[in-house]
Amino acid sequence: MFSSIIDTAAGLTGESAFYCTITSAVLGLVAAILYRFNNPRPSKNLMVTLVVLPVLVQSVIMLVNGSVGAGIAVMGAFNLVRFRSAPGTSRELCYIFYAMGVGLATGMGYIGFAVIIAVAVGVILAVLGLIPAFKINRTAKMLKILIPEDMNYMDCFKDIFSEYLSASRLIMSKTVSMGTLYELRYEVILKSAEKEKEFIDKIRSRNGNLAVSCSIMTDNKEEM
Repeated sequence: MFSSIIDTAAGLTGESAFYCTITSAVLGLVAAILYRFNNPRPSKNLMVTLVVLPVLVQSVIMLVNGSVGAGIAVMGAFNLVRFRSAPGTSRELCYIFYAMGVGLATGMGYIGFAVIIAVAVGVILAVLGLIPAFKINRTAKMLKILIPEDMNYMDCFKDIFSEYLSASRLIMSKTVSMGTLYELRYEVILKSAEKEKEFIDKIRSRNGNLAVSCSIMTDNKEEM
């Protein structure tokens, strides 16, 4: 059904390499755009990587085509790059594999297959990004509260939370300062962003004016 534009008898030509490179760059740009609109805090470095990665993978595949020794050497180089890079989320790794898959297909000359795979996976990612269950909550914040050790943290802020928050979830509790204090971490969604200071002041009056912080919720690093 799919045929490669690279003639195995004639070898790689400048025309076929040009078409494959243009296709890789365009599909990499599509992957970067999808990543940008499906993430509340996208990494600019990763966006650049998603554009360039298909072209690099395609070039490597074209160079090692038919050479087992060169293929093994390139595999070792990729492993070194992997261990020198910072771990990302499973969602980010999905986009990286997406870009690599496009580069593999174009590197072998299967431009039609690369376009179909890019469109199919792109549609799936776009649809999942629109479903609330798969969305990253853009309004969630991390609330950290210090309380004395003798304070019951299970329901001590229940009335304040019901007044100012539309949702809250206790995600961690631990002892600090040699066990004299408890640090509580909540994932919260404020009813009104304008009342954040008033909300924090109410908590400070309840926890004895100990430290309270409300910051942007960071993404969970789900490593694969």
